[in-house]
Amino acid sequence: MSSAFLALIWWVVPALGLGGALLYVLWVTKFEGKFQQETQRSVGQFQRFQDSLRQSQARDVAAESGQSVAEAPSHTSNGKTQLIKPDPASDALDDNPFLKKS
Repeated sequence: MSSAFLALIWWVVPALGLGGALLYVLWVTKFEGKFQQETQRSVGQFQRFQDSLRQSQARDVAAESGQSVAEAPSHTSNGKTQLIKPDPASDALDDNPFLKKS
């Protein structure tokens, strides 16, 4: 191999590494926040969608059994039906550890 080719490699490889590092820093500082906000917005929309499904299922169950939505039955893991009554003093979002605001 010629010394010119080896010198080229010793300059090109570090230059490409430095360029990649600078592009990564640029992406982190400028664009990561945008992608993170879009992800949080999508997660929020999905949680609202899940909540709407739960509410519609509770309404359907309540309509079938003639109960109010607040007293609709919920099935536990052991197969028994448990009656759930909401506590008016608590906020539902505060009680759910997965929906805590960060």
